[in-house]
Amino acid sequence: MKADYIQQLFAERIGGSQFGLTEKIYKFEKIKRAKREALLANPHMELIDLGVGEPDWMADQSVVKGLAKEAGKLENRFYADNGIPEFKKAAAAYMKEVFAVDDLDPETEINHVIGSKSALAMIPTAFINPGDITIMPTPNYPILGTHTKYLGGEVVHLPLLAENSFLPKLDSLSEDVLKRAKLLYLNYPNNPTGAVANREFFEEVVQFAKKNELIVIHDAAYAALVFDNESPLSFLSVPGAKEVGIELHSLSKSFNMTGWRIGFAAGNAKLITAIATVKDNYDSGQFIPIQKAAAYALLHPEITEQTADKYSRRHDLLSKILCDCGFDAKKPKGSFFLYTRIPKAVENGPKFQSAEEFSQYLIKEHLISTVPWDDVGAYVRFSVTFQADGREEEQQVLQEIKARLSTSHFIF
Repeated sequence: MKADYIQQLFAERIGGSQFGLTEKIYKFEKIKRAKREALLANPHMELIDLGVGEPDWMADQSVVKGLAKEAGKLENRFYADNGIPEFKKAAAAYMKEVFAVDDLDPETEINHVIGSKSALAMIPTAFINPGDITIMPTPNYPILGTHTKYLGGEVVHLPLLAENSFLPKLDSLSEDVLKRAKLLYLNYPNNPTGAVANREFFEEVVQFAKKNELIVIHDAAYAALVFDNESPLSFLSVPGAKEVGIELHSLSKSFNMTGWRIGFAAGNAKLITAIATVKDNYDSGQFIPIQKAAAYALLHPEITEQTADKYSRRHDLLSKILCDCGFDAKKPKGSFFLYTRIPKAVENGPKFQSAEEFSQYLIKEHLISTVPWDDVGAYVRFSVTFQADGREEEQQVLQEIKARLSTSHFIF
């Protein structure tokens, strides 16, 4: 037997016999490398990270204390399996108070998940057979599509365009696609565009799903992080939505609990049962004290409101700075992402053929990190989750961003 036989045994879905041998470097690894190089070349400067996709605050201290208290209890050491009733009831109460969704049965229409990422990874296992299609807007969070492909399914992308308010045009799908499609993925407020959906769009989605016998998966990770009198909107608040789909909520973004890995799926009872059945074969549930602390958080949505106020304030300031530098930057109505077209060039400097090139320029020349998106046009995503302790330091960071960007004359 050859010593390198292991190289021949990797599954095709992760690269087969070429796994680990290719030179392809993904954009987030390129960003990490560029950061390291920029810091080495400029040891006197601090890198300003506007590419972070996670909150800069810790979880509320009341939630942390609740975790510590519950972790010390003997009875909380067991497996949680598909969740504890206390968390499910808190999730139902949260949906009622924040989104006016008051008809969810905690026992049959809600199930906890170890973060929405793991839920999105599991969902195709319950529904996708080889040849089935998942409809994915693009740009977007890719996990549901990745696992659809793992199972032999196909992914059909719908572009999110500025001229359509970054909403997908559902009527652009062909009959052949719709015959084979099972899942329709949506995410509003959207990562990376920051766009929000309105009730009319969700009503259209419900009718579209019924007509074409689709299951709607709405990733609502940022649903409560909205600004400027925008009301939090749940897909499940639209009549008929529960007949065709589910919604995923995460405490990572709205309650600053990213590493805690806790969220919930809510909606159609048959779909929730299917996901719970698959989940039984993936994990044994999140640590009970985390669920209990999360239940406390869900009953205190004012925590999210305080966080949203901070993001709104930062968006106001950042969008003005970018506009002063020539960008067509519009404050988003939700999320902590600001998505804008890149410049064509810098006066007496480089031209940019892609968002990735521009992102690399910002890191190397200004020590400002962002995330590039070249899926549908060349855009860059700024995040307002940069590290700053208090408003005074926040102002200092923003003024430094302005000072650095102002040294370049961008051509659009």
